[in-house]
Amino acid sequence: MHAAMKRILFWAPRILCILFTAFLSLFSLDVFGEGYGFGETVLALFMHLLPVFFVILLLIAAWRWEWIGAILFIALALFYVVITKGREHWGAYATISGSLTVMGVLFLLNWIYRGRIRSR
Repeated sequence: MHAAMKRILFWAPRILCILFTAFLSLFSLDVFGEGYGFGETVLALFMHLLPVFFVILLLIAAWRWEWIGAILFIALALFYVVITKGREHWGAYATISGSLTVMGVLFLLNWIYRGRIRSR
């Protein structure tokens, strides 16, 4: 395995996950247009950011143990499909569940090829 491919395979799921959390956090900005007071806005912002915090915790675990990331990101993708019960537009599933699945598969590849990736 070439050195460039090793770096790409190692960094791709991690960078995608960071970008995904930034994307998810954009959905929390709608609380500022609701006309809440300061305390209500802080609480609503915290509630909207809970999924982001959860994905960050998953990334922290997956950074060290790729197999955990593989399992949990794919499980989270399936969980999103189940919890929304088909009420969302197909684009929402492609964007959210699709991204989570891609990250899970990339972490799975990281785990499978771990010895090759980390060897110099």
